Amino acid sequence: MKDTFKHQGMRQQLVDTLVKKGIKDQNVLKAINKIPRHFFMDSGFIDHAYQDKAFPIAADQTISQPYTVAFQSELLQIQPGDKVLEIGTGSGYQTAVLLELGAKVYSIERQQELFKKTSKFLPKIGYRAKSLIFGDGYKGLPVEAPFQSIIVTAGAPYVPNPLLSQLTIGGRLVIPVGDDVQVMTMFIRKGPKEFEKHEFGDFRFVPMLEDKN
Repeated sequence: MKDTFKHQGMRQQLVDTLVKKGIKDQNVLKAINKIPRHFFMDSGFIDHAYQDKAFPIAADQTISQPYTVAFQSELLQIQPGDKVLEIGTGSGYQTAVLLELGAKVYSIERQQELFKKTSKFLPKIGYRAKSLIFGDGYKGLPVEAPFQSIIVTAGAPYVPNPLLSQLTIGGRLVIPVGDDVQVMTMFIRKGPKEFEKHEFGDFRFVPMLEDKN
């Protein structure tokens, strides 16, 4: 896998597009500018890697649209050293962005095929999460809680209570909530039982899978 000057130029164009769409966080833009998104896609899609679009990956999932990745990352306001829980590792692209922002990342993936592929792939290209877990994202990761940030990268029909309870005071949960179309929603934990809720318009995600067993 090569990261050529052409790829770097295409990444810069992608960053310019994200700025035009309203992304302001310089650290998020730097992360997008640095990460070779084409590494995360099947070779047939390499020409599409730097368009601001979602694309199919294994197990009927998608690699999220760069704007969505940037938008969610910006909402989290990550500081270096923050403990972050990601629900839905997917291709690992969002994981890499969180790592570039200096987060200590714990990531859960529900699809065995993707979990195996991504947990081998990320370290190969120099991205090391604290922990990649195969499991049910609806339950969060109580053993490592609390987290400064929790990001959900799939559409959730409702907000799982365990995720809210695993935030630090002042912590943020960013989650797309809804069935066919999701509303990007952020909860900021203000106290043991007190949460502030903000909504940021419609997005489309693949559905979040719940372990029914």
